[in-house]
Amino acid sequence: MVCPCGLLTRQEEPVPLKSISVTLSICEFVAGVSATLNYENEEKVPLEAFFVFPMDEDSAVYSFEAMVDGSIIKAELQDKTEAHANYENAISQGHQAFLLEEDDCSRDVFCCNVGNLRPGSKVALTLKYVQELPLEADGALRYVLPAILNPRYQLSGCPEDSCLTMKTPVVPLEDLPCTISMVATVSSQHGIERTQSNCSLSPVEYLGDNKTSAQVSLADGHKFDRDVELLIYYSEVHAPSIAVEMGEPETKPDSLLGDPVAMVSFYPNIPEAQPSAACGEFVFLMDCSGSMQSPMSNQNKSQPRIEAAKETLILILKSLPIGCYFNIYGFGSSYEAFFPKSVKYDQRTMEEALRRVKLMRADLGGTEMLAPLQAIYGGPSIPGHPLQLFVFTDGEVSNTFRVIKEVESNGQKHRINSTLYHKSDFKYGCIYGPTHQRPRTKLHPAVGRYQK
Repeated sequence: MVCPCGLLTRQEEPVPLKSISVTLSICEFVAGVSATLNYENEEKVPLEAFFVFPMDEDSAVYSFEAMVDGSIIKAELQDKTEAHANYENAISQGHQAFLLEEDDCSRDVFCCNVGNLRPGSKVALTLKYVQELPLEADGALRYVLPAILNPRYQLSGCPEDSCLTMKTPVVPLEDLPCTISMVATVSSQHGIERTQSNCSLSPVEYLGDNKTSAQVSLADGHKFDRDVELLIYYSEVHAPSIAVEMGEPETKPDSLLGDPVAMVSFYPNIPEAQPSAACGEFVFLMDCSGSMQSPMSNQNKSQPRIEAAKETLILILKSLPIGCYFNIYGFGSSYEAFFPKSVKYDQRTMEEALRRVKLMRADLGGTEMLAPLQAIYGGPSIPGHPLQLFVFTDGEVSNTFRVIKEVESNGQKHRINSTLYHKSDFKYGCIYGPTHQRPRTKLHPAVGRYQK
């Protein structure tokens, strides 16, 4: 199932996004983000709209405001029941009203009911949040602005995406209607070595001789056709650091926002763990939902996600150690295992598995991962063969809370490896679907170590 993000009507049709302006303030390992998204109701009738914003699991919203036709409305924190009642009362009287809340089914998605938009209304939504930035394997800090916020447009020359539930306009890249500007200010007491992005950047401008502060921005005219990814490399990333945030002066006496806050960061350089001598039990979960038929990128004749995942799985199957055990599950709205239980890896079982992998199709409907996980965890363990679980998915997983809980409760039993196939590239990040949670989210509660 495809569930778009951004400003939507009650029929889940996108309201045209005109531009995005993002200001980043990165201090050590934390980013303060201010994102302003500009929309316009181009319809000739009023619309009741709601805003869906995908959030990283390590983010927290602290401010939201909307400007509609020059009028500014700021959000305030209220009891959930009271907030819903106030919103409904305002809407029934034809007034502007906004309601921002955490999605009950997936805490990485925030929903905001924007209310009634008159024909021709222009809306500027400003969301401010803080985010702990994840670290890459090479020590880079990573920030991503997901392209899922942009209403979908199919680039001319690309095959139609059969899994989309709504028609998308076909446009050349240069005619994509939404542009984005982003300015990032980075500071670290240990020095900034360089920045890197999958998009064109302006030259880095150092704001001091010691390179502890720098500014970088997206090149002018950037089209929002893919995730915007920014990598920051510090000179001494493993050195302890401290960041201090002063409290807000105009707050109530009992408010925590008036107190200063300090964050101390330790990122030790821990040597890689030595692999176990045991062969292991390798179980592969292959996403066969409809969305896996989507292309890997916007390039012409791009490979479908399911085919890219199958190629990776075939490569791994041919490389398993002799004497190990393995099994493969294809899942969607239902699931099926290749073997009733994990089998010993030999020439016969490998050839049988390869034959069946080549027949796998993205034809199993939704992305229900919970049932196959429960089947895997419920099976008997094989003495001397620790379980390693490999997940191949585009990330459009439903019921994320229960999936995370299932992984958490079995965290001591196995090691889990996730590979995410989505429209931008092979890296985890923005996904076109009902959840923005990355495979990393499922690993955190498993009391293990996340590796990309």
